[in-house]
Amino acid sequence: MTEALRQPASAVRRRGPRRRPWIGLLFVAPMLVLFLLFRFLPVLGAVLLSLTDYRLSGKWTFIAVDNYTRLLSDSLFHQALITTLIYTVIFVPLTVLLSLGTAVLLHQVVWKRGFFRGVFFLPYVTSIVLAAVIWKWIYDAQDGLLNGVLGLVSIGPVDFLGQSGSVLPSIAVTSAWKGFGYSMLILLAGLQAVPKSYLEAAMIDGAGTWQRFRYVTLPQLRPVLFFVLVIETIGAFQVFDAMYVMTGGGPVRSSYSLVYLLYDSGFKYFDFGYASAIGLVLFLIVLIVSLVQRRLVGRDD
Repeated sequence: MTEALRQPASAVRRRGPRRRPWIGLLFVAPMLVLFLLFRFLPVLGAVLLSLTDYRLSGKWTFIAVDNYTRLLSDSLFHQALITTLIYTVIFVPLTVLLSLGTAVLLHQVVWKRGFFRGVFFLPYVTSIVLAAVIWKWIYDAQDGLLNGVLGLVSIGPVDFLGQSGSVLPSIAVTSAWKGFGYSMLILLAGLQAVPKSYLEAAMIDGAGTWQRFRYVTLPQLRPVLFFVLVIETIGAFQVFDAMYVMTGGGPVRSSYSLVYLLYDSGFKYFDFGYASAIGLVLFLIVLIVSLVQRRLVGRDD
């Protein structure tokens, strides 16, 4: 007994149970295999496919970076990229502000908070196709609900989906209504995690409601806001369904996004190599934008 006590602590620790990392790997192995099969391998396949001229018949020719040089001179790609960027600039601030404002209101509400939370979240679980069809009727220039309301004050009719200047904001409103519920719940959870002691201390120091929100709540929400910005930006760059259902890319390709171009290249013209190149360029653009957001919003003080 005395000999064991005389031994250094490091020697005693070495005699303890050995760590077996492979046991943990066994638990994560099923998910790791699924990730490799359905995430990593398709990405690797897309990279290889973008370097070829692959056709539906199965014939392919290695053309190196010709698909990427083709993108640089493709005016349709440039137009789709600009359309996607404009839509993103409209959609992301609209959705984040709508989500944050609703989350703040729900955070203040005590009566029936769960009911209102469910009501606001309901559009998120509905089909984007169904939402697009409903909003297409709302925007209709002749019989739409919105033009009917505007007609009561002698405005209109306005062809929201038939004019180049209004089609992207109209689609952005539809997508924001459809998807803001998810970000709202994340921001609401972030608001509930803000320590009350911080707000009470600011109140004692004489800070008003807006000052407490700006200087206490918002800094505490920075990680949550960064996450919301990233997922909404990714969703904006991947927009396709709403444009396909509501406008078909029109008018005059004013709502023709990068994913729409990818869809047409791959499934309409069966130019799979070019479509893969578009997808990889889109991935790089989203990655760069996310890194910029990380620098501006997600960095630690």
